[in-house]
Amino acid sequence: MLHMKPYSVQNDSLFYDPFRMFGAFEPAFRGERPAMFKTDIRETETGYELEADLPGYKKEDIAIDIERDCLTITAERKREETKEDEKKGYRHIERSFGSFSRSFDLSGIDTEGIKASYTDGVLKIELPKQQEALPQKHRLEIAG
Repeated sequence: MLHMKPYSVQNDSLFYDPFRMFGAFEPAFRGERPAMFKTDIRETETGYELEADLPGYKKEDIAIDIERDCLTITAERKREETKEDEKKGYRHIERSFGSFSRSFDLSGIDTEGIKASYTDGVLKIELPKQQEALPQKHRLEIAG
C-alpha cells in the first residue's frame, strides 16, 4: 500500500439534484458532488492513520467492514418521528439522514492488526503496514 487512497464515495440515500433538468448545461451550474464525510490519511513509520469526520453520529451507527483488500466505513443516521418533537416546538428541522460509505484499498496492510476508536465525532483507524518477510539464514547442502 504505497499510496493509500480512497475508492469512490457512495451515498445510499436519495440525492436531490435541482440542476439535473438542465441536461447539457449541468456542468456550468453544478460542481462535483461533495463527499459525505471527509477523511485524512497520514503515513507513519509503522503504518497509516485514517481519520474520518463523522460529527453527530453515534458509535453504534458506524460500521467498519473488511473484505479482501478493501476497508469500507459506513455511517447511517436514522430519524424517528415522535410526539416529543411537537412538544419541543420544532417548526422546521434541517438534518441530513441516510447511509453514507467510503471504501479504501488495504494492499500492504496487516488486516489483523487494524484498530479503531471513535471520540468527539472523529473516527480514528490505525492501519499497520505488513512486515516484509525476510529470508531466514540457512546453509545449503551441496549435492554430490
